[in-house]
Amino acid sequence: MIILALNCGSSSVKYKLFFWEKRETITKGAVERIGIPGSFINFTVPGKGEQKADFDCPDHRTALKKIIETLIDQEHGVLHELREIIAVGHRVVHGGEKFKSSTLITDEVLAEIKNVQDLAPLHNPPNIAGIEAAQEVLPDIPHIAVFDTAFHQTMPESSFLYAVPYEWYGMYGVRRYGFHGTSHLYVSRRASALLGKPPLETNLITMHIGNGVSISAIKGGISVDTSMGLTPLEGAVMGTRCGDIDPAIILFMIEKEGFYAEELDAILNKKSGLLGLTGKYMDRRDIEKAAGEGDRRSQLAMEIEAYRLKKYIGAYAAALGRVDAVIFTAGAGELNWRLREKVAAGLENIGLKLDVKKNEQTISREQETVISTADSPVKIMVIPTDEEIVFIEDVVAIMEGRYETHTHFTYSFEKPNYRKKGDSVLGTRD
Repeated sequence: MIILALNCGSSSVKYKLFFWEKRETITKGAVERIGIPGSFINFTVPGKGEQKADFDCPDHRTALKKIIETLIDQEHGVLHELREIIAVGHRVVHGGEKFKSSTLITDEVLAEIKNVQDLAPLHNPPNIAGIEAAQEVLPDIPHIAVFDTAFHQTMPESSFLYAVPYEWYGMYGVRRYGFHGTSHLYVSRRASALLGKPPLETNLITMHIGNGVSISAIKGGISVDTSMGLTPLEGAVMGTRCGDIDPAIILFMIEKEGFYAEELDAILNKKSGLLGLTGKYMDRRDIEKAAGEGDRRSQLAMEIEAYRLKKYIGAYAAALGRVDAVIFTAGAGELNWRLREKVAAGLENIGLKLDVKKNEQTISREQETVISTADSPVKIMVIPTDEEIVFIEDVVAIMEGRYETHTHFTYSFEKPNYRKKGDSVLGTRD
């Protein structure tokens, strides 16, 4: 059973081809610079490594056609024919309140995704373009939407409503939605398995720390609060996003500089966060290097990032009442031991005792590790995320007619003896 997974951005389409029975990636790649001069596709070929080909790509339809051509190409392809693909899974960033789980894309579903695209104007339009292009290129197989927001639809009103005029919620859907849902779902279920407890009995704080950052409070296996809000801009300090700020700053800067909405949107999303603080860097490795060389703004950026994360742990610990574990995941969460050490420092009073040596030794995208001391009342874990397996299991379960919303669905990775497979490339042409 072979499944094509698509993640469509404004100027790119990332893809992976999965062999379900072996839980392996057959090939992966991306079309970059869609609608921009210099577009190209890069992809892996079993036994040949990374490949790149330049081509003119004016739109997502052309990108999808190029991906399909590459998959069945005589020299570089991994499929004999397209009918080997039995379904296409599409990442959709924002599902609004309508979608609480992954779903088969029908005309009605696509129309509803379009209805909420103004809630994610940077993300949903390219997601929609990718769906429509893929349906045109692969019209005879099911297409399934997997929503970033679905996992957080269990939040109560006390968590997701803002203290703004209530009519804004009813008229425009202004509320907290949350993102990185598949990541928070995966690591929370893995944490429950490692703790030897059913998800319904587990309280967790999950921290997805990549270029985008979100933290979730998970009570009894479901999301009850999360740091990202109406959009992915709210919350912790991120690579280029500001996270939590006083809203009056926006009004203040409009008055001072005469900014338009589009200018401020670009500044807060693309020129703030770690990049805004340092003035140079968004990659934490560059920031650490500069900080070690005495760059004051890089040192300050590291302190601010860790402090904001620490505050979220304290807030969510209070909200949950009892915490079984705090989980670090995603790029920096899995690899940046210095950041983890800064975040955990001083939290012994709420039950987190970091094993400094274990933490320093834990730098892996594959290994699940407990980095707290043996007597720590609250466990601290590093669990590499695997959003793709959530994605694929949802698609397969929908295809087989056995899927339920995540609050009732049991995934294969919930078994204690489950082991995450690396993202190796497996050839299937021969």
